[in-house]
Amino acid sequence: MPMSPEFKQRLSTVVQDAVAAFGTPFHIYDETGIIQTCQALNNAFAPIDGFREYFAVKGLPNPMIMALLRSQGFGFDCSSVPEIALARNVGSTAEDIMFTSNNTTREQLKMAMDQGGSIINLDDISLISKLPTIPELLCFRYNPGATRQGNEIIGKPEEAKYGLTRDQMFSAYEKAVSLGIKRFGLHTMMASNELNYQYMIDTANMLLALAEDLNQALDIRFEFINIGGGLGIPYKPDAQAFNLDGMASGIISAFKAFKVKNGWVPKLYMESARYITGPHGVLVTSVINHKNIYRNYVGVDASMSALMRPGMYGAYHHIHIHGRPESGALTTVDVVGALCENNDKFAIQRPLPETRENDILIIHDTGAHGYAMGFNYNGQLRPKELLLKTDGTIELIRRAETMDDYFATLNFERQTITPGCK
Repeated sequence: MPMSPEFKQRLSTVVQDAVAAFGTPFHIYDETGIIQTCQALNNAFAPIDGFREYFAVKGLPNPMIMALLRSQGFGFDCSSVPEIALARNVGSTAEDIMFTSNNTTREQLKMAMDQGGSIINLDDISLISKLPTIPELLCFRYNPGATRQGNEIIGKPEEAKYGLTRDQMFSAYEKAVSLGIKRFGLHTMMASNELNYQYMIDTANMLLALAEDLNQALDIRFEFINIGGGLGIPYKPDAQAFNLDGMASGIISAFKAFKVKNGWVPKLYMESARYITGPHGVLVTSVINHKNIYRNYVGVDASMSALMRPGMYGAYHHIHIHGRPESGALTTVDVVGALCENNDKFAIQRPLPETRENDILIIHDTGAHGYAMGFNYNGQLRPKELLLKTDGTIELIRRAETMDDYFATLNFERQTITPGCK
């Protein structure tokens, strides 16, 4: 179910104080829940020597959260130079960071390899020639095309812009060997918010089979396979939780069989974000208005600039009203923000208890791809982020944006050129 009962209870005792001290809207994250999930993931895959989670920074790019994850032994999957900077700023070194980008420039690759470097995971065979120097370790991202099915969010593999074809994988690693590279990884990313654990087992088996084929063809051994992220969470109350133990059991068995057959076995890497932090964050917002026309609308002081998944994907995020039972008399409403776009809605035709102005609404499961996907259209400013710590205190871990932030890029030295003149 959305938002664990334990987090809901912890939050219920402090949210009024948080609102009084910080004002709404804000995202607030549960340190206790995040740590418990990190430990569960590490424990589930402990039988695989060298297992490591590389948290996808795009899910929740906050240094306080990243430092917490690093304390649990996690590395970081980064898709941009600023994400690499965030990872380095919390103490990560080269092999704590995996740079998985696409449509990557020479400049980005150079910056990713400078100042201590990172594991370079290339998305296309053409990027080999754009590497500024020859790395010690190199990885390529595999796209299996029509041989595998994707899911609703990422889509069909053959229609995705990511990765190399099977034939290109052999050519890419052959080229890497010819350049003198000695260490190799193998990566894929097949699905997003996937609740079928067997899908992830199948993905691990797919990469192990490819690693075996590449080993036989090119006489190279892979230090790791990275099966990507995509572990789902149950956004809806009636959805089943992801079966982590079932996934781990199947993948551990596959690794054991691979070692028996081949005499060697790679490490296992993953790059989840949503599964790690998603259920352990909520968006807290206040009711500011009611409007009753063809539908009944509950207006809140957050907008989709703080949580765009419902507007972008039609995604469901559960909502409860602080201090009110979720049962009893319900009214069907749309919960909306102030953005001048009709998809600025957190819930559409959702049965909720009757609300009053100043009621506090808790929008669940915003701990990944919530704040991170924020934007400034309409001049909307992104909200603050808070952390509910294990000792019961609440810490501000990102202040709200200000108008000075919004206008900062208009403060620059003027520059004009006359085309055609030297």
